[in-house]
Amino acid sequence: MELEAIPGVGAKTAEALRSLEDPEGALERGDVAAVAGAPGVTEGRAARIVQGAIQARHDDDGGFLATDRASEVYEAVLERLQERAVTEYATQRLRTFYPSAVDSRIEEVNAFAEGAMARDPDPEVQEALEGVEPLSPPRNLSVRDRCLATTDAERYSEAKEAFPELSVEIVEDTRGLAELARGYSTVVALDEAFAGVEVEGDVRVEPDAIERPEEVVPERVLAFFATNREQIRAAVAVHQTAGMDAGVDLEELDDALADLDADGSVVGDEELDRLSTAADDLDAAVSTAESVANDRLREAIQEQDVTIEGADLLSLVERGAGADSLLSRELADEYAAAVDAARDHLVDALDLQDGEVDAARRTFGDEPTFPVEHEEQAVSRLREDLAAARDRRAAERKRDLAATLADLREPTRELVNDALDLDVELAVARFAEDFDCVLAERGGAGFDVEGGRSPLLDVDFADVEPVDYGVDGVALLSGVNSGGKTSTLDLVAVVVVLAHMGLPVPAESARVPDVEELHYYAKSQGTLDAGAFEATLQDFASLTAGANDRLVLVDELESITEPGASAKIIAGILEALHEAGASGVFVSHLAGEIRDQCGYDVAVDGIRAEGLEDGELVVERSPVKDHLARSTPELIVEKLADSSGTEFYGRLLEKF
Repeated sequence: MELEAIPGVGAKTAEALRSLEDPEGALERGDVAAVAGAPGVTEGRAARIVQGAIQARHDDDGGFLATDRASEVYEAVLERLQERAVTEYATQRLRTFYPSAVDSRIEEVNAFAEGAMARDPDPEVQEALEGVEPLSPPRNLSVRDRCLATTDAERYSEAKEAFPELSVEIVEDTRGLAELARGYSTVVALDEAFAGVEVEGDVRVEPDAIERPEEVVPERVLAFFATNREQIRAAVAVHQTAGMDAGVDLEELDDALADLDADGSVVGDEELDRLSTAADDLDAAVSTAESVANDRLREAIQEQDVTIEGADLLSLVERGAGADSLLSRELADEYAAAVDAARDHLVDALDLQDGEVDAARRTFGDEPTFPVEHEEQAVSRLREDLAAARDRRAAERKRDLAATLADLREPTRELVNDALDLDVELAVARFAEDFDCVLAERGGAGFDVEGGRSPLLDVDFADVEPVDYGVDGVALLSGVNSGGKTSTLDLVAVVVVLAHMGLPVPAESARVPDVEELHYYAKSQGTLDAGAFEATLQDFASLTAGANDRLVLVDELESITEPGASAKIIAGILEALHEAGASGVFVSHLAGEIRDQCGYDVAVDGIRAEGLEDGELVVERSPVKDHLARSTPELIVEKLADSSGTEFYGRLLEKF
């Protein structure tokens, strides 16, 4: 997909999207979180980009929601859906579902919704989803113990781009390579010309290193899994709880993650732990070993009776000998035993093995001294040996673990994405379950809703009375105040919007017209001034052109001007819509007057009021076909006439 072809994506945004690892794949699967990873792209912007990509794929120019009220209904329905999502990913992904007039898009979502409705919205799965988040790239990864070297400027640039985590250096010859080897634990030479050269240090000639980035920098894979360890484990829990098939061996993945620390280092390796501890504790162990030797030697001296004859003492003095010579002569065995104890302590304390033992024993010399002191040069060599062994072991374990995890990386991405997509499905499943939804049929003129209940009412859904209503062509809907005319209109809008989103609708069954636009006009607030009245008439004039592809819902248009004029204007609009073959419902208190003004036999339906009970209206919520509903004043007058028997009320009732 050409990124600039997506509606709303310009050159700058397209460039930002190209920085993603797989922008086309992210757009194809609707991955809002991945798109939001592009520089400067917020989650809201990402949702719009993904929706634009969907529209481009289906050649959908949008525009189904043709009025502000239609858009408000969509936003309210979307909010109900999003409330049932657990993850932020699903919340944003649901925003990419939009009402469309394109069959391929509606059928695509229909198939998705059908699968979603078959899901079991298990609360345990919902709880497991709470820890799932989209995978994140590791930030600011830097490896300082190795570098790449080349003599070629072009290869240098290529390596800089391929290995942002490493230092890349240009060298002129073997001498330059040797200088690098003194400053880095490992140098990877990229030029074949360096093959066979002998340089002190760990220098590897790997001309194909750029093609094997994860072997050269295993930290890249390890950092990815360390950064996302908790999200991955949460996704594993979701799969296990939901009984989902995983494209990865979950036990192998869990074992590999157990070997990885939060900072990307390898854990769980006894030999690496031993070497790390030995290197860290060396100085403290040497100091303790000295104390062991000196304590033992001091005790031996205190217990030893040393007798020296004058001639011997004179001889020692003449030779300039000191206490060490005396110690060597009289306490040689005790000194040797004390030094052996120091050496044994050092070996045992650091758990040294094989060649390390010999190096450790050299830290204390055989020549008697008091106090006993370690040989710093020998300790430095041992420290270097332990650190080198530790680093070699760590590098080996990193390579081994990275090799295992590299093979699991893509399946793990799918594992997490599947868990996140499950949340989207379960949000739809919960919506369908909470509001008793079914998939609607599309086609034909008008609409037909049976057992519909609006989820937008400010009452518990269980208390919402079901409504049956259908219209072919354009009809007037009459009814008393607070009888449910507007909520019926809202229900129709909700069903039509959801059906054109491809999602289930809150009804026992429903059929919606196959239209390209929904025009829903909310009730006007008060009479309009001349300018606004003129603009409203112009809106309806443009609406009637090509109205056969539109569903028109209008709530009490008569409030825009005087009642007498309103009835004539609405009648004229109805005639134009009727002639154009449009579908729609006009809610009006002037249904009788409008019918009288219409030049054709307009259908008038009514929400029938049964009467008043304790001051409350008793109504039949489902509109009755071909029925002009009585007004609230008529009901009140009728009640007074029946209860009082006064002639005044009877004469008033005759006026209706």
